[in-house]
Amino acid sequence: MNHGESLMVTIAIMKSAISVTGLSKKYAEHFAVENASFEVPTGTICGFIGPNGAGKTTTIRALLGLIKPTSGSLTVLGSQNPHEYLSKIGAMIEGPSFYPLLSGAANLKVLADLGGIESDRVISLLKLVGLEERANSKFKTYSLGMKQRLGIAAALLPDPQLLILDEPTNGLDPNGILEMRNLIKKLASGGKTIFVSSHLLAELEAICDNVVMIKDGKIIYSGSTKELVSNRESNGIFIEPEYAVDLNKLVKALENAGFNFKIEKLEIEVYADSTAAPHLNRLAFENGITLKRISERRATLEETFFEMVSE
Repeated sequence: MNHGESLMVTIAIMKSAISVTGLSKKYAEHFAVENASFEVPTGTICGFIGPNGAGKTTTIRALLGLIKPTSGSLTVLGSQNPHEYLSKIGAMIEGPSFYPLLSGAANLKVLADLGGIESDRVISLLKLVGLEERANSKFKTYSLGMKQRLGIAAALLPDPQLLILDEPTNGLDPNGILEMRNLIKKLASGGKTIFVSSHLLAELEAICDNVVMIKDGKIIYSGSTKELVSNRESNGIFIEPEYAVDLNKLVKALENAGFNFKIEKLEIEVYADSTAAPHLNRLAFENGITLKRISERRATLEETFFEMVSE
């Protein structure tokens, strides 16, 4: 293979930050992961979801070189050798651990010294994760959300190309979850690939370009989040009258036409598939009602996940 061909192969490989092919990990007679294959495109946020015990942690540990697969291959950042790619990965798994009596800045400086990393990155990272004002506060005084963000700052110390996060929103209140969402989006906008495992599927739907779904150690979906959700059949149609005074008239028309529905303020959710939309529009028009809104109700990632898992 000449230099030009080698370069093209490298570029092709790097289209995927993570490429897993036929990965299996067997303990005694039990497969924790069985013949798993998936891709994580470079520069994307990819969600990794599955029930407890599905094989998420085993897969992440294999990616980080903490366990050796029984069979299959892992290509991470263009290499199959953990000794080559681990220096380009930042990870936060099973919650961050720090010295409670040291400040956030001091904790990061300790880690920087241990990793042979320039300590001048510490202040900029604390600013990036929103901890600049609490940089000199002891870790034990941090809220759970602050501790999680410090964990991400630690994972970012080596300026990794790939960031692997295991349950970064675990235990956070709604404000902490929003802060974490915004932080992950900011990191991705800077060009990093982020592989994130979480039980909060609504959060993953809000930030993830792609999703990998695992059940009983087997991959049941790998691809675009938007395509996964949009390919599910609609299970309802939302309609809303332009004028509030027409709500009761619209309800009566739906009842007479035999539709099942529920009312939420001025909005009505009609239990029908997308083919009913033209009929609903005509029904409103024939009763002298103009509609402000008519739209399909698409399944959420959470609904799609539970449907696929039950299948």
